[in-house]
Amino acid sequence: MMWNKAVYHGAFILLLMFVDVSFSKDAASGGALLVLFFLFLGIAFRGSSKLKGFSYAAMIFAVVSAAMYYPQYFAHVGSFKLSTLIIPLLQIIMFGMGCELSLKELRTVIKMPKAIAVGVICHYTIMPLIGFLLASVFNFPKEIAAGVILVGCCPSGLASNVMSYLARANLALSVAVTAVSTLLAPVLTPLLMHLLAGKFITIHFWDMAWDTTKIVIIPIFAGILFDFLLRGRLKWLDKLMPIISMVAIGVIILVITSAGRESLLQVGPLLVLAVLIHNVTGYIMGYWISRLLGFKEKECRTISLEVGMQNAGLASGLAIAMGGVATIGLAPAIFGPLMNVSGSSLATWWNGRMPVEKQPDL
Repeated sequence: MMWNKAVYHGAFILLLMFVDVSFSKDAASGGALLVLFFLFLGIAFRGSSKLKGFSYAAMIFAVVSAAMYYPQYFAHVGSFKLSTLIIPLLQIIMFGMGCELSLKELRTVIKMPKAIAVGVICHYTIMPLIGFLLASVFNFPKEIAAGVILVGCCPSGLASNVMSYLARANLALSVAVTAVSTLLAPVLTPLLMHLLAGKFITIHFWDMAWDTTKIVIIPIFAGILFDFLLRGRLKWLDKLMPIISMVAIGVIILVITSAGRESLLQVGPLLVLAVLIHNVTGYIMGYWISRLLGFKEKECRTISLEVGMQNAGLASGLAIAMGGVATIGLAPAIFGPLMNVSGSSLATWWNGRMPVEKQPDL
């Protein structure tokens, strides 16, 4: 389409302008150009069936760019701290997740107990241990190291369900693993943080358990109840909730990145590398462990995505509750955008390759 090519050309011109301005003294205008470049790129991706999955990731990079160049605009409005919005926004996201988790989908736990158990166990062992190893090897400041571990100790999120759909994986299994890992989070997340991050910072188990319950469990069950009572009566809300969730995630990343800008500039490249290793290793180990256990290709893809993709939003909310938005919250803020890019890339690659099912169902 002509308009799509025009948007691509516009993005390319903006990128050239950004590179040119970056070598001048006017760095502030360079930030505006970079933000516009990612916005144009995201719009262009929406017009391509193959690249559509990368559109949201491009928008998130626009948000991160704005936060890094203009952090002063996203800390507070008057006397109101924007970080105050993060937990309510997460609760809205979790409410939306509850609306999507019908009782019919929750019954899939009974139909696929072994696959779900493997997905959840892999998720809550591989990612926390890799996080602890990376935090120790990279020798980050204590609170930033705790943030790396925190990402690994959180459940999977809605993004893994979207990627499983795009990857021709087992969507029902993905939803079930996400649901079970999320419902276990109030116990397992603080327990794992106490065991693995206790050497870096003080972990208050019961406080974190209650914070996780407030952010995740109560809104999810409220969403399930809302869906049960009003199913089919508010179709406009069904269409609106995913948009609200995406906007909410963007706002959360914007506020946390702005708050942690100075710390991010100090440890940025190393932290990005650690987060990328964390994410990709989760995909690889999740896939090959499930292969070794004899699961079919669709289930292997699902478990891979469920292990590698974390609920970075929940990690951000817990970082806020722990008083570490600018330190503990940095790794979650980086993990979210990178996870969307890597997950979209992997899902797109798998989408072009039909699963070959040779093994019997387990």
